Amino acid sequence: MVQIFLDSADIEEIKEARRAGILDGVTTNPSLIKKAVEKYKNENPRLDLEQYIKDLLIICKGKPVSLEVIGNTFEEMINEGVVLFKRFNKVAKNVYVKIPINPCMEKECTNYSDGIKAIKYLSSHKIPVNCTLILTPEQALLAAKSGARFVSPFIGREDDYIREINKIKFKKEDYFTSEGIKIGRKILDDNSIVSGINLLKEIVEIFRINKIKSKVLAASVRNKRQFREAALAGADIITVPYSVYKELLTHEKTAEGMKKFTEDVVEEYKNLLR
Repeated sequence: MVQIFLDSADIEEIKEARRAGILDGVTTNPSLIKKAVEKYKNENPRLDLEQYIKDLLIICKGKPVSLEVIGNTFEEMINEGVVLFKRFNKVAKNVYVKIPINPCMEKECTNYSDGIKAIKYLSSHKIPVNCTLILTPEQALLAAKSGARFVSPFIGREDDYIREINKIKFKKEDYFTSEGIKIGRKILDDNSIVSGINLLKEIVEIFRINKIKSKVLAASVRNKRQFREAALAGADIITVPYSVYKELLTHEKTAEGMKKFTEDVVEEYKNLLR
């Protein structure tokens, strides 16, 4: 069965998802941790960042939690990966280190393979890696061959990119058809990838054909339609922000039905339940 992760560092959101019985893991990044800590510092100005992360890991005991490096060279990423794992994995034995597939910040650079080298190094030292920022099937394959336990295609960002290069105005939460956008007779694409879900499908198929054991983690999921399509595409894991998690449980007719059922309850039935 597909696993559901929460893309959040907010302890209360994580607790709520765990209480509901659907939480299989958590993905974080420095931005999410900063946002969560700033929120709770309003209540507790003396909040300690390290202790906050430890508390998060304890809440998620038995479930993977991804913590991300911030460096962009091989040396920085392996050093930070080792520090994160040594400092935090002993808390609940559930830390995965997030490494970008390619740490380059410009199109032309010399350290384009530092990501997969870092994955190889950390994996060979028994540190589980979640390879992030994957936007092509080729990147996913190389990440898996380097030893990544999870490979994370960013399906929402792929949709963004296809719209951006074709100068199509959009909001991030807008639904993007998995079949792509057709203008005239042409379907818009990124090197034959027509949508984020199409990207996910191709990765899943490549892994199936090659019997690759790395798990495909669908990331950058923007709405419940995309969540459903990611599950249909064969994702092993789907990580969603809390806003999408709530959206998964809502439908106007569900609310309407609840209201009607409640109005129709007779007093005698209520008494049976007391």
